[in-house]
Amino acid sequence: MRVSNEEIDLLPLSQYDGEISLISKAKEIPAAIEEMRQCAVLGFDTETRPAFTRGCNYKVALLQLSSEHKTWLFRLCKTGLTAELAQFLERTDIVKPGLAIRDDLRGLCRLTKFTPGGFVDLQTIAAQNGVEDMSLKKMAAHVLGVRVSKRQRLTNWEAETLTQGQMTYAATDSWISLLIYNAFRSGVTESPAVVAARQQIAAKQQAETQAEKKEQEQQ
Repeated sequence: MRVSNEEIDLLPLSQYDGEISLISKAKEIPAAIEEMRQCAVLGFDTETRPAFTRGCNYKVALLQLSSEHKTWLFRLCKTGLTAELAQFLERTDIVKPGLAIRDDLRGLCRLTKFTPGGFVDLQTIAAQNGVEDMSLKKMAAHVLGVRVSKRQRLTNWEAETLTQGQMTYAATDSWISLLIYNAFRSGVTESPAVVAARQQIAAKQQAETQAEKKEQEQQ
């Protein structure tokens, strides 16, 4: 099962609008961990400053973890990956779904060695459910029936101050991962909104074909 770009364009735009906690100092990490310990599932993602020069690579700058109503943004470029935060990422009792997480985890382990625990790759679940769309944008459309923006992806995640747009984008990615995971767990593999969009496009194409045929007959 796949969703087309034309179908995505008909879906409503969705972005995170819950509480965001921005952690820029190492001393703020323990309080954030204490809050996150209360969650059974946390959507996961990371952001890295894009490299536009060949051979230039940057370290993971931001770690995002989201519940349904709150997102924690850890500015690792400022705090580092502390031992306590690494230990939290090793916990197997808190599920952490994310998309294509192998490179994210590899990047985090370059900062501090740890053994990832409780992580779930949404691409694996999607494949098991017959969903062929593997990007976050298309998976969100397919499963949730929403359109997400990727406009902020190539911005500077090591900037001295993150913009509101960057924070919302980052929070949306981890939050959407959580919602996709919950949808799969509920047995949802295709959103009714996508089905409706597909039917709308098919009806439009049929009407255009009929109009074209009628025009040819009149000639």
